[in-house]
Amino acid sequence: MREGFKELINVDDAVRGALSKIRGLPRIVTVETWRSLHRFLARDVVSSIDVPPFDRSAVDGYAVRSRDTFGASYTNPILLRVVGSVMAGDNPSIEVKPGEAVEVSTGAPLPSGADAVVMYEDSRLRGEFVEVFRPVAPMGNVSRRGEDVAAGEVVLRRGTWIRPWHVAILASMGIQAIEVFDLNIALYSTGNELIDIESMSGAGRGSIINSTRFIVADSLGEEGMGVTYRGILPDNEDEIRRRILSDIDRFDSIILTGGSSVGAPDATIRAIQSLSPEYFVHGTSIRPGRPNSVAVIRGKPVFSLSGFPVAALTGVEALVKPIFLELMGAKREPRPLVKGRLVRRVATPINTRSFIRVRVFRYGSDIYVEPLALTGSGVLSTLTKGNGILIVPENREGFDEGDEVYVELIGPIEEKMKDNITN
Repeated sequence: MREGFKELINVDDAVRGALSKIRGLPRIVTVETWRSLHRFLARDVVSSIDVPPFDRSAVDGYAVRSRDTFGASYTNPILLRVVGSVMAGDNPSIEVKPGEAVEVSTGAPLPSGADAVVMYEDSRLRGEFVEVFRPVAPMGNVSRRGEDVAAGEVVLRRGTWIRPWHVAILASMGIQAIEVFDLNIALYSTGNELIDIESMSGAGRGSIINSTRFIVADSLGEEGMGVTYRGILPDNEDEIRRRILSDIDRFDSIILTGGSSVGAPDATIRAIQSLSPEYFVHGTSIRPGRPNSVAVIRGKPVFSLSGFPVAALTGVEALVKPIFLELMGAKREPRPLVKGRLVRRVATPINTRSFIRVRVFRYGSDIYVEPLALTGSGVLSTLTKGNGILIVPENREGFDEGDEVYVELIGPIEEKMKDNITN
């Protein structure tokens, strides 16, 4: 006999409860800076140098003593003798004296004696002299030493998700390697009906291609969390328990998809319970994905997610990622938000956080939000056809048609004709 969940726990409470029992952090490894993209930084990065390491010209022009340009105008230019030139990469020994100028390129070190640069546009070369048409203030057009990064400055904090600009600033400081978290997660799928795409040629009637493994692994992988797919397990409690025990010391975490509902065949939950977890929650107040669960075994998180791909993705976003990010001291990357008007009512159960797949489109200057599915945790097409997620909080029973709502965008806003609007 199948029974519903006796109690659904708030997903934030589930995250906090699991974190209170998890011991240790993911291991830390050193990687080359240019290989660190989309990894999470394990320690603060403090600069040992100033960037730039010297005062340098921010423009092409003439390095001067600023006081020598005061009073210059197009009707009364000031003449300065050009005594040399300095290009980017040079180590100049030349000195700018009163009444003199040195031609410089962008990025060139500022010669001794100079404290400003006159742009080419504000000057004109006349033989060995340059006419200056506009005065320049002290340190005008100069990129000062340390103005980008100062020695001793904390440039990146632990938990930073490395993006291209982070790699660039690390390289500008001459940092060739950094320490990052090396999160290694074992991923299993369970279900006698499942086959992997690599084996589909031998599939029989009733077989289902295992697509959920990809949505879980790639969702975590795109944020630098390492996932090792370990294959399909049968709906067999002993086999599932054996695999958990064999991997719990080898990996930082284990994720199992399928076998997480309340039905009698769900061997995954029974296998987890038989291992006497230090913490265990089965049934979270999210929709889709109520069967998603988390346990802590030997100090490590073990997740059992729905076998339906959309529900599993909801579990990853609401349960799995928050735990991993907190362990690494990281913050989740915010998705862009857009405000639009609902074209149809959305009804959701109270005390449940609902994730509604929607299509966001623009007509004229207005933005509209069309719900794609209120049920159907396995309907992947609602993600490929949609471009947004409407999150309904626990304290609401949905939204009415015409309400303005905020939507997390997962794709570009569509342009629609008027007859596409549902009234």
